[in-house]
Amino acid sequence: MSDIISHYTETPEDDRLRSGWGVLELARTQELLRRYLPPPPRTILDIGGGSGIYSAWLGSLGYRTHLIDIVPRHIESARHIGEIASAEIGDARGLSRADRSADAVLLLGPLYHLTERSDRVRALKEARRVLRPGGPLFAAAISRFGSLFDGLTRGFIDDPAFAPILRRDLRQGQHRNPTERPEYFTRAFFHRPEQLRAEFAEAGFSWVELFAVEGPGYLARDFEARWADLPRRKMLLDLVRQVEGEEILLGVSPHWLAVGRFFPAREVATPSSAAEKATASHANQGPKRAKGVRPLRKA
Repeated sequence: MSDIISHYTETPEDDRLRSGWGVLELARTQELLRRYLPPPPRTILDIGGGSGIYSAWLGSLGYRTHLIDIVPRHIESARHIGEIASAEIGDARGLSRADRSADAVLLLGPLYHLTERSDRVRALKEARRVLRPGGPLFAAAISRFGSLFDGLTRGFIDDPAFAPILRRDLRQGQHRNPTERPEYFTRAFFHRPEQLRAEFAEAGFSWVELFAVEGPGYLARDFEARWADLPRRKMLLDLVRQVEGEEILLGVSPHWLAVGRFFPAREVATPSSAAEKATASHANQGPKRAKGVRPLRKA
């Protein structure tokens, strides 16, 4: 993990989410979180939450947020943010938290920085352990084709050093950056949708819904000007929202957000469950529940 820690120590993640296409990722992730979170005050574990950009925001909404991250610099920064209840160094694969101690869990980074499948499943099982039944797990993933679209839109494909990185990404999903260019990211795994769903199933989640975060919105020709204009920003977000669950378009979106739940055996994992009804009644923006919920069986 030393290379990942070095990357985030030298490249502040919060800066990325406040500039360029990052603002779309931030806004859409917040939208999806609010759609599925139970109303505050509830306890949320933000595992791999960086220096707390989401924890602080959720804390301002009345949630009790506890941040866990592997990067010491992130934790040092987060401990100075009043909206975050606690911040500690930790690993998603082995949490110090008690069983069923959280009403919701965020994994907005670990699944793509754990490059071995067994480690990703282990992190998902740990999230399930600390999550109360019926509570949502939000897990971010990077599309298998993320480097391709990034390279095309930002001109990286013209760099001979980028070509082998891209080839490996497309063939294996195993991203490595042997260069000294931080914009080529750090060690990561890029998913296909069926891989992510299978990992959730193996970890014991009853169902999972998969959303495109940015969708094709970042491809808008005049993105920054459009984002600065509130009516045009609203139009862009509405277009992304309309296709967020379209399977055929998932690969265009750099990031995905998977929302998973598990239920005790006596409960039926359907949208009519009490937990889902509570979530639907709280959601006041966008569709109450995204289309195409895919029930899962344990692998």
